[in-house]
Amino acid sequence: MIRINYSTEPRLSSSPKFRMTRQRQVILEELKKVSCHPTADEVYDMVRPRLPRVSLGTVYRNLEMLSERGIIQKVDVAGTRRRFDGNAKDHYHVRCIRCERVEDVPIEPFAAIENALRGVSEYEIIGHQLEFIGLCPQCKRKAQGSHKQAPEIGRKES
Repeated sequence: MIRINYSTEPRLSSSPKFRMTRQRQVILEELKKVSCHPTADEVYDMVRPRLPRVSLGTVYRNLEMLSERGIIQKVDVAGTRRRFDGNAKDHYHVRCIRCERVEDVPIEPFAAIENALRGVSEYEIIGHQLEFIGLCPQCKRKAQGSHKQAPEIGRKES
């Protein structure tokens, strides 16, 4: 799931100490090359050819810092490890319930959801999270080939 905040401007100015170091730049470049929403471990594997001495902890810290600044998105989807997205613009994701693959959904976020809630709740609404779930094309083909039904939501297949 993602938090939609309707602000596409990176928050670089929110911290005077933020610098785009070479490590951060390489992490950002590698993340922007893919659309698969990798985990921090996968980003680590992606940047190692260019930064052979980088540690996993450094990758984690830099991903968090880039996310806090709005340069990338941290994608927290139900039941999976945290993933990162080089596309910092507000958008939704879809997750495969079998392989946990996460992809962008090519629709605009729905501001009407927040407006509707404002009329029935005393909460100050600052954003929303929405996760679509289903079977990715590969898992759908596998399921059709083996005549299996999709697993129930929330239940892991063995």
